[in-house]
Amino acid sequence: MVRPQSREIVVGVTGGIAAFKTAQLVSQLVQDGYGVTVVMTEAAERFVGSATFAALTRRPVASAVFQPDQFPQGAHIELARRAELLVVAPATADFLAKAAVGLADDLLSTLYLAFAGTVLAAPAMNVEMWEKAAVQRNVAQLRADGVRFVDPAEGWLACGTRGVGRMAAIDAIAAAIRDLAPLGVATIEDERCPES
Repeated sequence: MVRPQSREIVVGVTGGIAAFKTAQLVSQLVQDGYGVTVVMTEAAERFVGSATFAALTRRPVASAVFQPDQFPQGAHIELARRAELLVVAPATADFLAKAAVGLADDLLSTLYLAFAGTVLAAPAMNVEMWEKAAVQRNVAQLRADGVRFVDPAEGWLACGTRGVGRMAAIDAIAAAIRDLAPLGVATIEDERCPES
C-alpha cells in the first residue's frame, strides 16, 4: 500500500510588493501536497493580510516571537524543528542583511538562525537596491553560508522602471522547492504477522 509522503515547509513572507505573489506560491504548494506554515513579518502584513495565508494553508499564520498559546516552546524553535525547508519569498534587502550578519529582531530572522535545514531565498526589490554593493555582499555571504537562491528576474518593477529585481516566477520557485524537498510516496509495511 502506498500513500503520499508529506513534506513540511515554512514560507517566510517579508515586506515587499511581491508578497502578493507568494499567496499563489503557497496555494500551489498546498495543492501539490506540502504541509505549509507561513511566517509573516510586520511589514509583510502591510501588503497581504494574514487571513489570506491562513485560508490557503488551513493553518494559523505565525508572526510574533512570543505566541505561548500557539507555540509554548517558542515559534522559532517549534517551526525550525517541524520544517524540512525554509523558503523566504519575497526576500527583501532588509531580510538578506539581517540573515547575513545574524541579526534576530523578529520571528522570521530568529527562525532563520534556529533553522538547521536548507534555506531557499527568492529576492525581490528595486533594481538599484539589488545592484547595490552592500546587497550583493550580503547575497554572496549567504551563498557561502549555504543559502540557496532563486535569483530575481528582469522585467517591469513596481517602482515604474525595468530591470533586475522582480521576484522570480512562481513556477521557478516551486520547481526549486520540489528539487530540494521532492514529494514522493512512502510505503506502508504489510501489517500481517511475520511467519514463525
